[in-house]
Amino acid sequence: MIAAVILAAGESRRMGTQKLLLPFRGSTVIGAVVRAALGSRVDRVLVVLGADRDAVREEIERVRASCQTEEGRGSDRLGFTVNDSYASGMLSSVQAGFRALPTDADAAVVMLGDQPFLPSAVVDAVVAAYREGGRGIVIPVFRGRRGHPVLIDLKYRGEVLGLDPAEGLRQLVHAHPDDVREVEAGDADILRDLDTPEDYQERVKPTFFEKK
Repeated sequence: MIAAVILAAGESRRMGTQKLLLPFRGSTVIGAVVRAALGSRVDRVLVVLGADRDAVREEIERVRASCQTEEGRGSDRLGFTVNDSYASGMLSSVQAGFRALPTDADAAVVMLGDQPFLPSAVVDAVVAAYREGGRGIVIPVFRGRRGHPVLIDLKYRGEVLGLDPAEGLRQLVHAHPDDVREVEAGDADILRDLDTPEDYQERVKPTFFEKK
């Protein structure tokens, strides 16, 4: 079983408002990420909540309900866990997600909640590369640059839970270079997220209005 773990616990300090709830192409930032995960070939989708958890969960539940009325693939695969230590940084959310996954899970695809441009096809490419065998860490790249989502075999669950929050997942990647597979995504969206009002203004608003 392969799960998508969506990190949706951050405080959005640099944005100045909860960025996951900002409008994006007729939905919201987190809504687009959840749809991409549900539209992919993962077996389960686990969202890690933290800051503004009630509002973020309410929005995700709205997306779940809309998926049930569309051709969406199995919105019943969607679940939640809470990271009470979200102020400690992103790794704490990864760790909360890994703790919440069932013991029979094989791997987790770590998705960023502020990466609404990412299509399901990239998630599928990472999953396919893992299923081909040979590597326990799969990372998409675009023109030599590594991005997200990152797939991690859960043989590393214990190691991830013991990582230093200040260093993040790169510790795991650096510790096991021979177990890393890079997959050319052919899509610059693996590098794009939203951290500041300028990011949103530049990357989302023109597209958002063009779609109207």
